[in-house]
Amino acid sequence: MKSFKASILFAAMLTVLSVSNASAQTAAAGPKVAVQAITQVTANMPQYTTVDQPLLRDGMAKATNGRVEVTLAAWPERNVNGPEVLRLVRSGQVDIAAAPLTTVSGDVPMLDGVDLAGMNPDIKQARRVADAMLPVANKELERLGIKLVATYPFSGQMLFCRKPIATLADLKGLKVRTNGPSSADLVKALGGQPVSLAFGEVYTALERGTVDCGITGSGSGNSVKWPEVTTHLYTMSLSWSTAGYFVNLAWWNKLDPTVRAEFEKTFAAIQDAQWKLGLEATDDGVACNVGRAEGCKIASLVKKPMVEVKAQSGEAAVVKKDLAETVLPAWVKRCGDRCGVVYNEVIAPITGIQYTAGK
Repeated sequence: MKSFKASILFAAMLTVLSVSNASAQTAAAGPKVAVQAITQVTANMPQYTTVDQPLLRDGMAKATNGRVEVTLAAWPERNVNGPEVLRLVRSGQVDIAAAPLTTVSGDVPMLDGVDLAGMNPDIKQARRVADAMLPVANKELERLGIKLVATYPFSGQMLFCRKPIATLADLKGLKVRTNGPSSADLVKALGGQPVSLAFGEVYTALERGTVDCGITGSGSGNSVKWPEVTTHLYTMSLSWSTAGYFVNLAWWNKLDPTVRAEFEKTFAAIQDAQWKLGLEATDDGVACNVGRAEGCKIASLVKKPMVEVKAQSGEAAVVKKDLAETVLPAWVKRCGDRCGVVYNEVIAPITGIQYTAGK
C-alpha cells in the first residue's frame, strides 16, 4: 500500500513538473516582451537584491528563455519618491512598480487599512490581513486601471531616536518622522509631533536634529545608516509597512496568456519569499543595530551599537487602545464610511478589534 501511494505521489509530481515545463516552453515562444519595473526605495535593500533581482528580473528571463526582459530599477535610479508610484503605473510609464501601501494611500485610502499603525502586533497577523484585503484592494484599484498582484512586508517598523527614550511616554513633545497617515495618528495619540519627510531625507534630518526620531523597519533603517545618527532603538513593531507590487491592468490583460501565467507564478514566489524575508529581517535588523554579531546575518553590524529599548509592561495595551480610539476612526474619516464597514467585515474578525462609528 505504501509503495502504491508513493508511486501515485511520484506520478503526480512528474505531471506537475511536465505541466510547468510545458508552460515555460510555451511562454518562451513568441515575440520579445520588454517590461519596465521600479520596485524598492534603495538598491541595496535585501528585498531588492535577494528577491526582486533574482526572481523578477532574472527569473522571468530564465523561465521564458529570454523572451521576457524585465528592466528593473530602484526608486532613486528613476527619481521616484513614492507617492507617485500608482500614477506611473496608471499612465503606463512603467508596467510594474512596488511601494508600501501607506505611501500610495493618498490615491486609494482603502490601502492604508491593510496595515494601520498599532493594528498588527506580529507579522503572521499582518499577512492574514493582507491576504484578506487583496480582493477588496483590487476592486478599488480596478477603477484606476491598476491591479495589485502581490503583497509583502518590510522588517518591523520601529522607532530610531537620537534622544534617549525608555518608554513610549518619552515621545511626548518629540518630533517624529512618520511613514504614513496612520503612524502620524498614533504618534499624535502618544504625545509626539509627527513630521512628514521623504525616506531619503530622514538621515540628514536626524543628523541635524530637525527630527528627534524616525519610524522605519529595523533592517531598512540599517540599510540607510540611521544608526549613525540615532542612539536608541525602540523595538516594538508598530506596523510592517506592508507593500505591494502593482501592474498596469490594460498591459496585464494584453499579455500573452502563457506569459501572464509565468508572471503569476513568479509573483506568488516573490510574495512568499518577501514575507519570509520580512520575518527574518526584523530580528536580524535589531541584532545588527544593537551590536549582537551572532544574530546579524542579513543587515550590517553597526560600529557604534544602539541602545535597545524593549516595550514595557502595558505598552502594547496602550497602543491597542490608541488604535481603537484614534488611529482607526481617523482612517475611516479619511477613507469614508464604507471603509468602516469593510474593516468590520474583513479585518475585525482577524484583529478582534471592532470599529464603532462616532468614536
